[in-house]
Amino acid sequence: MAGLAVDGAAVIRATLPTLPDTPGVYRMIGADGRILYVGKAKNLKRRVASYTRTDGLPNRTRRMVTLTRSMEFVTTHTEAEALLLEANLIRRLLPPFNVLVKDDRSFSYIALGEGHDFPRLMHHRGSADRHGKKRDLFGPYASPALVGMTIGALQRAFLLRNCDDATFTARTRPCLQHQIKRCSAPCVGRVSAEEYAAQMQGVRDVLSGRSAAVQAEFARHMIDCSDRLAYEDAARWRDRIRALTALQSRQDINLEGVLEDADVLAVHAEGGTACVQAFFFRGGRNQGTRAFFPRHDGEEEPAAILAAFAAQLYEGTPPPRHLLLSHAIPERALLAEALTLAAGRRVEVEVPQRGPKRRVVEHALTNAREAHGRRMAERSAQGKLLAGVARVFGLSQTPARIEIYDNSHIQGAFPVGAMVVAGPEGIQRNAGRRFHIKDPAAAGDDCAMLREVLTRRFGRALRENPQRGGGQWPDLVLIDGGLGQLNTARAVLDGLGIAGVPLAAIAKGPDRDAGRERFFLPDREPFRLEPNDPVLYFLQRLRDEAHRTAIDAHRTRRLKAMDHTRIDGIPGVGPSRKKALLHHFGSSTAVASAGLKDLEATPGISAALARRVFEHFHG
Repeated sequence: MAGLAVDGAAVIRATLPTLPDTPGVYRMIGADGRILYVGKAKNLKRRVASYTRTDGLPNRTRRMVTLTRSMEFVTTHTEAEALLLEANLIRRLLPPFNVLVKDDRSFSYIALGEGHDFPRLMHHRGSADRHGKKRDLFGPYASPALVGMTIGALQRAFLLRNCDDATFTARTRPCLQHQIKRCSAPCVGRVSAEEYAAQMQGVRDVLSGRSAAVQAEFARHMIDCSDRLAYEDAARWRDRIRALTALQSRQDINLEGVLEDADVLAVHAEGGTACVQAFFFRGGRNQGTRAFFPRHDGEEEPAAILAAFAAQLYEGTPPPRHLLLSHAIPERALLAEALTLAAGRRVEVEVPQRGPKRRVVEHALTNAREAHGRRMAERSAQGKLLAGVARVFGLSQTPARIEIYDNSHIQGAFPVGAMVVAGPEGIQRNAGRRFHIKDPAAAGDDCAMLREVLTRRFGRALRENPQRGGGQWPDLVLIDGGLGQLNTARAVLDGLGIAGVPLAAIAKGPDRDAGRERFFLPDREPFRLEPNDPVLYFLQRLRDEAHRTAIDAHRTRRLKAMDHTRIDGIPGVGPSRKKALLHHFGSSTAVASAGLKDLEATPGISAALARRVFEHFHG
């Protein structure tokens, strides 16, 4: 081991003569080309030189130096830019020696579209310029459910549309949303562009924390209508005030003393694991909480975990004006400078010690501690089930990664395969994959489809990770099927020269009865588990999750194909005109429901062809 450590330190030492005394980011790379660690430095040469003195390094860092075989460097103008670049690379490369924010759910936002006379109100995930459309984003919100409730209240208060542009264009009369007083029906001219713009501004004011002024204006309109004896109009304003009040009342935590946007981050670490609880406040409203469980070395201090987490959390997410932390982190001023640079406005990072802010932080700490306890209990139960799987299938050790495979098709049409991954944390949804079957001869043949899926999965694994490191190779492959599927999987792995990957198949019982499944292992007689065995329930859940994922993938592929084939076969509509119709209306469903005048307005579609398309759908 000492010899290897000297070799790693020698590799690092050899880079020093060419390194500048400037800020930057460095990457430590292992023998298989995998990034081991990403770090930032105020002075690259001085920081990298510290790794060459291995005797004074912690065990974790010494292991990292041992494995290092090359390094890469990027210089930056400032240390704050280096911190932002470091966070970006960590989120993208997932180096094993860094603290990693692992979460398979993206943040939710409320979006107000732009570039349209009557922009829509929508739930948004992803970047602001996704699909090339400019959008006004408000958030983040901790859960999609909270976004849905907020949008519902905003629709009742401001009557904005939530339909897509294609549906909006195709409407010839108001829809149900207008009937239930959630939309002002701009699609059929029931509201002018100026009036609608005023409604949009009201939504912006509410989402920006200026709801009191909006509510006062609503009250003035209601009183005015009542004075004029226009009681129906007054009732409509009353209903809008109630919707706005309901939106404001959804508060279970109030952040006193902070007048603008703020996030609260609190960390609890115990037993080599950590939980970071995040509270999100925007415009004076609580927008939900979320517990994160970053991956880190068990030797990391809570403050270091929190610092790395905060830097990565706002990669791709706008930071708030205030960030309240539970622990005094190293380089707090640098984090504030980096977030200010990313946001384009001042961001303050505080560690409150007393007063209302500290009470909110303490509340977040309590939530972090409780969430950590729940996760540990879940992991303990999951660990017992995984140990049971090892016992049932005769594995040499408890599996940390189980891959479950299934296929789906309808009489060979739109065939897909699915891989679901499970481990100590449960189903790892961001690790799963979906496969569109490419070989036409395999469609409809379960074994042939499985052969293609496994060949693609393990062929790629051999190319990208032949050393089987980083937990990316399975400790058990579970196939939904019987002896035929098991033999197919065995033949694929043998053909690729892969040994040591345990295989098992789970076949449904007679009449597809749950609880009577049979299990198949290579060179072993099929067997069943007791109907009340918890391991049987666990394996059923894994099989059912793979089955559900495969069906969802098949349905998505089928519906997408059906949507684009409804206008196939119309005389005179070739690929270019089909493309023009789909681009103009957004979907073939919208084309089918469009009026004749709307079809004639499509670029590239003549009046005669528009009539032909209209008659094709309306006879």
